[in-house]
Order: sequence, then C-alpha cells, then structure tokens
Amino acid sequence: MKIAFVASRTKEASESRKILEAKYGNIKPSSADVIVALGGDGFMLSTQHRFMNSGIAVYGMNKGTVGFLMNEYSEDNLVERLEVAVKNTIQPLMMEALDAKGKIHKHKAINEVSLLRQSYQAASLKITIDGKTRLERLIGDGVLVATPAGSTAYNLSAHGPILPLDAPLLALTPISPFRPRRWRGALIPSSSTVEITINEAEKRPVNAVADHFEVKSVRSVSVKEDPDSKGYILFDADHSWDERILAEQFQY
Repeated sequence: MKIAFVASRTKEASESRKILEAKYGNIKPSSADVIVALGGDGFMLSTQHRFMNSGIAVYGMNKGTVGFLMNEYSEDNLVERLEVAVKNTIQPLMMEALDAKGKIHKHKAINEVSLLRQSYQAASLKITIDGKTRLERLIGDGVLVATPAGSTAYNLSAHGPILPLDAPLLALTPISPFRPRRWRGALIPSSSTVEITINEAEKRPVNAVADHFEVKSVRSVSVKEDPDSKGYILFDADHSWDERILAEQFQY
C-alpha cells in the first residue's frame, strides 16, 4: 500500500510523521493509495479541502485535541488498519457571499457555513429556502447551515441536531437567537438552496464563514450542496462514523 503522510505544524505531529515515515515510507500524495493525516480536526478539514475531488481517501490519526474526525494514534499495524478501514463520503457545501463592495466570494464548507454578527449590534437576517421566505427577521448572533459531517461541530455547540452521515439533510441552526425567541432551527433537504439576506446591513454588519474562509461585511449569502465535489474519509472498522455519531448523542 502506497501511503502519503501529512502533518500539522505542531511539534508532536511533525515528530510522529518522521517516525511513521521511517517505518512505512512516504510518497507524494498524488501517487498515494491513501493519505494519512496527523493532527486534529482542523487539520483534517484543511486536508480534505486540499485533496477534494482527488479520489484519494484520508485516514486521520489524532495528534490534536478533540479528534472527532480522527482515529486513535498508533505506530503499529497501520497497513492492516487501513486495509479494513470504513470509507465515508464527504459532500461539501458551496457558499456564495456578496460583500458590501458588490464582489461575490465562493468557498466550499465541509462542516458549516455560518453568519456571525460583526459588532455589538445583533444581526438581523431574512431566511429564504428554495425561493420562499421562511423567516423575515431572525435577530441574534447569527445562523449556520451544517452538513451531517459538521453537525457535531459548531452546530452542536449552538444546540443544533446531530445528523447521521448518510442523512439527506442539512441543519439550519440559529446562534443565540433573541427573536423569534422560541425558534430553534430547522432540518431541510440537502437538495435545498438557503438564501440569507442581511437586514440593515450597514447598521448591523455580518461576516460569513465557510469552514476557515471568512468574508467580511456581507449583504447576502447563498448556501447549497456542491454536487461536483467529493472527499473521502476513513475510520477504523471498530469505531465507525455511525458509532461516533451514536455515542456523541449519549454524552452528558
């Protein structure tokens, strides 16, 4: 098996990469059967963005903090683990954000697209789904659209639902909503297009973020699943993504 090792910039991840390279060798990612990423969840996201549509699956080993997207780090039996690992498909979102200068920014998001207030003023947002306005005015810190892959990240912190990886759904979750006070978000089909318009944009400026790509002072944002993009992630057979999702729902 041809393995390419990539590592985050931390000292621990870099040292682990050297140990694994000495034991298993290392080749260029473009020639690899599998890419092994050493770091945390943030590094897994950046690796997925880097190798999106390459057709090469990424197997993460945790050298970060939380490591929800990573497998347990071990220097032994790596080839055997890779041979029986379970492959899951990552389907990202495409964000198109119109800023205050009239420029359109396009970025992919594997976890979520979030709109966040830029100042002390609460954001005021109009939410339209597939051309029909569903909420004229959401006032609060913002709102996010999360994929199943990202439903256990920021979405979960904002009290959004956890979604199975193969669920054909997106989570639309408010962030600290003030009005309407009782609205807790919605589950929408993954085929939907979500359009968010900023009300009183100059008085209540808002930033848009697609994973780690940020656009300042947006006027409107369109979010939909990107049908032309795919990534692949590998998990140990005894600790699959479905098992992680189920276990996360019983955390207390």
